[in-house]
Amino acid sequence: MDKKLKVAIIGLGRISGRHLNAYKTENLAEIVAVCDIKKDRADKIANEYNAKAYYNYEEMLDSEKLDAVHICLPHYLHVPASVYAIERGVNVISEKPMSIDYESALKTVELAKSKGVLYGLILQNRYNGATKFVKNALNSGKLGKIISARSLVTWYRSDEYYSSSDWSGTWEKEGGGVLINQAIHTLDLANYMIDSEFDILSASMANRNHKNIEVEDVFEGLITYKNGVKHIFYFTNNYGCSEPVEVKLYCENGKVTFDYDKAAIVYNDKSVEEFNEPQNFVEIDGKDYWGRQHFTQINQFYKACLKLEDLEITGEEGLKTHKLVCELYKTAKENYNK
Repeated sequence: MDKKLKVAIIGLGRISGRHLNAYKTENLAEIVAVCDIKKDRADKIANEYNAKAYYNYEEMLDSEKLDAVHICLPHYLHVPASVYAIERGVNVISEKPMSIDYESALKTVELAKSKGVLYGLILQNRYNGATKFVKNALNSGKLGKIISARSLVTWYRSDEYYSSSDWSGTWEKEGGGVLINQAIHTLDLANYMIDSEFDILSASMANRNHKNIEVEDVFEGLITYKNGVKHIFYFTNNYGCSEPVEVKLYCENGKVTFDYDKAAIVYNDKSVEEFNEPQNFVEIDGKDYWGRQHFTQINQFYKACLKLEDLEITGEEGLKTHKLVCELYKTAKENYNK
């Protein structure tokens, strides 16, 4: 392909490695600039990728002629950086969550639409082979309707994890704890399968183990959807290690269990269908429990920027789960602050 997108990365923390290396897989883009407030880190990455280093994203967006930008910043900066880029006609792909509130996320989606700019949200686990396997089974009608769902996240986060930054563990800058940061992908997978607006929420949260944070380390509840599905969930980062997530679906014609790499469907007639992700596809600079599909989603975003195909996980699509997250916090806070 003759034309390559000129892209930049804003924020060079833990997750940025997934974004920095995605361009290599399909040769659709080149990284021309990187930005981080930590000068040494920006200079080091810029040197590695033959890009220009910036320490202020506004300066970078005003100076460079970019086709797209990756937002890998702390949660509270996702909207300001996205808006600044969108107003300058630059396509945006942002890490989750969209924002720490619903209203600003909605306004960002509307702004992108008015400017004719693409605005995508990273929900990479929708591209997992196991996810596609289950979604295809549901879409085929073989499973019938979902009756109820269960999702489970038992991960580990130390006190040092939170104390290593000035934004983690705070309502003002992180927007929450285990729900909005660690479990949002699993909630999205269940939401994606159920494919309905939520109706009634019952939820509670607590901080049971972390001394120096404001936010929750446990979140549990029940979501009743407008299509009748009841979804129970339990999320915590108090376990001794970060175990694979698990989503279960109880359907009219069978039961489903899946995580990031494997899925099993046991039909009522005792027949079984299974999926296991080949282990030769491994992304660099990441953790197993992040899933392995950042590259797939980012390159799909690049293709959409090049007008080769439509953007799949749009801001509008991201709002479905983000709205649910925000409403769950409102519900749980009614009891949390008592």
